[in-house]
Amino acid sequence: MSSMLEILEGFALSVKRAVLPLLGDASSARTVGRGAGGDRTRLIDARAESAILDEIERIGLSCTIISEEAGTLRVGRNPEENYLIIDPLDGTTNALHGIPFIATSIAVATKPLLSHIKAAVVLDIIHNTLYKAEKSRGAYRDGERIKPSDEEDVVESVLGVDINFFNMKDLKLHPKLGELLLINKHPRYFGANALQLCFVADGKSDAFIDVRGKLRIVDMAAAYLIVKEAGAVVTDLEGRELEAEAAPQTRIALVASGNEVLHRKILNFLKG
Repeated sequence: MSSMLEILEGFALSVKRAVLPLLGDASSARTVGRGAGGDRTRLIDARAESAILDEIERIGLSCTIISEEAGTLRVGRNPEENYLIIDPLDGTTNALHGIPFIATSIAVATKPLLSHIKAAVVLDIIHNTLYKAEKSRGAYRDGERIKPSDEEDVVESVLGVDINFFNMKDLKLHPKLGELLLINKHPRYFGANALQLCFVADGKSDAFIDVRGKLRIVDMAAAYLIVKEAGAVVTDLEGRELEAEAAPQTRIALVASGNEVLHRKILNFLKG
């Protein structure tokens, strides 16, 4: 394992130690500010982010931090050396209600772009399951190489769909999504997109869809590399390669699928 992956894994474990005592604690829901991404920052979010920032300071890492909570921070003598793209706590609502589906998502890039991510980790905090990847070196879950599903049937596939804040306006923009959910037998939404994307990477889920255009780059940056390195397919809604600036305010839509056949079927269905 490269030294950078070891560093990212250390960050993730620090978040786990900070967050576990706060799960389901009513006081951890207290609003302590508003994050750079626009949402309220809860105490548990702040503690998760502080765990990473403290570790960065402790080891003296030079980097530009791009975080959902703190925004963009330049640290050290050479902040352009590494771009750290983090969602300290993915699944805050789950954490506040004691629902055991939360993660921390940490990626590092040579430039603040999706295409320049070089290493990533996503840690399932509750089950201590670590997903990680390095560019051109494959993706792994707890040290074992992973691969996506070969399911090609849209009806039978386990289909993750982000429906958070989904409303009638979204249905008017994407009317076919409702029809897709009507024919699919196994739709799932668990409330932590980084983990749901990792489930596509290791074949637990066959695909994941977010048509809302509300998915933050910081939420999916690490899982994006893991999905790609596992061999799954991830594009925008037109089937184009994803590219976007890594910034707290940047939001996208995407489809991630275990294989090309299922991916084409989903895209064609959404296009009508």
